[in-house]
Amino acid sequence: MTWTILVLVVGILLFLFGGMLLPKTDGKKPSAGNIVMGKCINLIAIILIAGSVCRLYMPYYLTAVNPLIVQEMVNGMQEQQQAEKNKQIRKYVRSEGDKMMRDAPVLGNRDAKKTIYVWTDFSCPYCRRVHGELERVLADRDDTRVVIKNFSIHGALSDGPARAVIAANMQDKDKAAALTDMLMTREFYTSEDLKDQSKLAEKVEANVIKMAKEAGLDTEQLKKDMDSDVVARELRNVREMAQRFDISGTPFLIIGEQAFPGAIPAAQIESALDEAE
Repeated sequence: MTWTILVLVVGILLFLFGGMLLPKTDGKKPSAGNIVMGKCINLIAIILIAGSVCRLYMPYYLTAVNPLIVQEMVNGMQEQQQAEKNKQIRKYVRSEGDKMMRDAPVLGNRDAKKTIYVWTDFSCPYCRRVHGELERVLADRDDTRVVIKNFSIHGALSDGPARAVIAANMQDKDKAAALTDMLMTREFYTSEDLKDQSKLAEKVEANVIKMAKEAGLDTEQLKKDMDSDVVARELRNVREMAQRFDISGTPFLIIGEQAFPGAIPAAQIESALDEAE
């Protein structure tokens, strides 16, 4: 701003007193050279003044006169970034879809033609909300499957449930889906559990195991599988893809070849599925 004002002052002074810079002549009339130089000085002065005034006026115009244009610019940049992200997703999903599904729990018709990948966390209230929206979608159509990518980001509240559903998938895919639904629709820790953080992971895991038993899973085998290489591989795969797609929070959905951060409603999910190949 200071430099802009300084340039404006220079431009005004140059316009008013630029003639003093011209060489003096003995004749009464200015020479052709002086006339040309004078016009050049005036032109430079006008350019400096006009540029400075525009630069000074632009912030006022954007914030006071037409603030919507700023939002339009931001929206345009976001759309461009999203389009680039979708392009990267399209390329990766087409080449690595089998890897993305290999160890992950799946809801709905496993042989469906259309796939939704959801980065989710059982302790995230928005993830629970979007789980309900996904269940509504699956209830209405059998051409869709939901691949659960358990993004363990909330420490003890996330880790045990995430490892449990992946381990459950190793044992029985239908029961793994049932356990996923239980963990998304019921509480697996209490306010009392939160008071002692040193034992929180232990208490959460115990509560999850109770749900697993209710789902009909072999809990002893489940405990062993929770520490298996398969579970570690899937959690690593989730983190690597989150980094690739710049996923910093949950929920995050990939529907077809489009990315949707946040808890989007069933209608939007349906629309994206209809657009998907």
